[in-house]
Order: sequence, then C-alpha cells, then structure tokens
Amino acid sequence: MPEGHTLHRLANDVWDAFGGRSVRASSPQGRFVDGAALLDGHVLRQTEAHGKHFLADFEGAGWLHIHLGLIGKMDIKPAPVPEPVGAVRVRLQNDTAYADLRGATVCEVITDEERATLLGRLGPDPLRDDADPELAWKRIHRSKLPIGQLLMNQDVLSGVGNVYRAEVLFRAKLNPMTPGNVVKKREWQGMWDDLLELMKYGVETGRIDTVADDHTPEAMGRDPRQDDHGGEVYVYRRHGQRCYVCQSVIRTKILAGRNLFWCPKCQRTGLTRKS
Repeated sequence: MPEGHTLHRLANDVWDAFGGRSVRASSPQGRFVDGAALLDGHVLRQTEAHGKHFLADFEGAGWLHIHLGLIGKMDIKPAPVPEPVGAVRVRLQNDTAYADLRGATVCEVITDEERATLLGRLGPDPLRDDADPELAWKRIHRSKLPIGQLLMNQDVLSGVGNVYRAEVLFRAKLNPMTPGNVVKKREWQGMWDDLLELMKYGVETGRIDTVADDHTPEAMGRDPRQDDHGGEVYVYRRHGQRCYVCQSVIRTKILAGRNLFWCPKCQRTGLTRKS
C-alpha cells in the first residue's frame, strides 16, 4: 500500500498539472459517472493529503476524495490525451495534461463537512504543517498495544506504512513489541522528528531511503537493494539477512496482519532496555 509521502507527491503533481484552472472530469470505466459530472468544468482550487488520503477541492463542486488502497494508482501525463486504456475510474484533463486513476479503494466526492469529519478521525500526519505530535503521543502513552502496531494505526498516526514503521523503529533502536505505555516521551519525539525528515525526503525523491552514509552500498561495497519501493533500508523485507550494523540475522513475524521486521540485537526489548 502506498505510504504517506506518495499521497503528498500526488497532491503536488495534480496541482502542478491542473491547479487554478478549469478541469474536465469523466469516468471511462463508468463507476464514477455521477461524481465526475459534479466535478466536470470546475476550477481546481486546492489539493492536499492527510496520511494516505488525497483530497482535491473543486470550486463549487466539493472535494474529490481518493484512497489508493493496495493497488490504486494515478498516472499524470502531458497532452495529447489518448483513448483510455483499462479500467480508468476517473480521468482529469485540460489542454496540457491528463490524469487517469485506476484501482483505488475509495473515489468519491465529499462536502466540506465530510472532509472535516474524515480529517478529525485521523491521527497527525508528520508532513502536514498543522500536525500535532502530542495527539499521537497521548494515544500511544495510554495504550498497552505494541508500538509496532500503534505506528500503523491511522487513527494514531497518519501516513506511516510498513516500510516507515520498520525503519523508524530500527533507527530508534526500539523493539517493535514494546507496549505503547512503556515508550518514553523522548523516544516518541525522536521517532516523530525522524519520520518528518524521512518522509520529506520521500516526497522530494519518491524513494524511501533510511540508511546512514556509513551503510550505503558505496560505503559498504555491497550491491544496491532491489525492491519495488526503490530505496535502501535496514530491516524492511530483509528477513534472514545480516544487519548492516551488528551482523545479527533480521527477523520477521506477523503483527496485526502485517509483516514486521526487526533486528533482535540493535532493537532492545522494551521491558528490559536501559533508561
């Protein structure tokens, strides 16, 4: 599933292609005909992301709300506009560009009130200027659930997926099974600051790179990582491989239905680690 930086990149790209101008909207697939009719011909006046949700405000028509889910993707390309190929849920276009959405879990038009309700139930997104890390800390601090599970709960923290979850816990040297109410405030603040830096980099580059300079392929004389998310990481999808820092074997297990990755030596157990 795309992580939060992907949606912020999408918001930027859609604005660059269509922002401040009238947009033609259609549903070649036929599943979004009524919604497209509401948006068609209206001016796009704002795009934004909150966690894994993309929102676009069309003047006088409402907000286009998209959640990409596991396989959703929006392709934005320059004109000329070709005939649609495949199951295109919604197409946005103008004289210079077009965007085709396929495979999204959610594609709907919502009101200002519905947008407010949606954002109100989501945890803070490190990439948003209005984000308050204290809100997430309060939810983490009063929970006995593992921190590795809490970081993936979008009601606690928005935009963090499996890659950022695994990597920020490794960089914090925190075992993912540490109960939330055992995590120290300074540890949480450190993770928040780290997520902000890592996710901003993701928006800029479209990659999730988390390794320090000492652990890059060039520095270590190793082959670059080959993975569909396209970045250099410490533990994500590295089960059975050696840790770059301590040479222990990276482990994995299922937590709340998702694969969890960690280093048993670098990431201390939350109940016995030093203060």
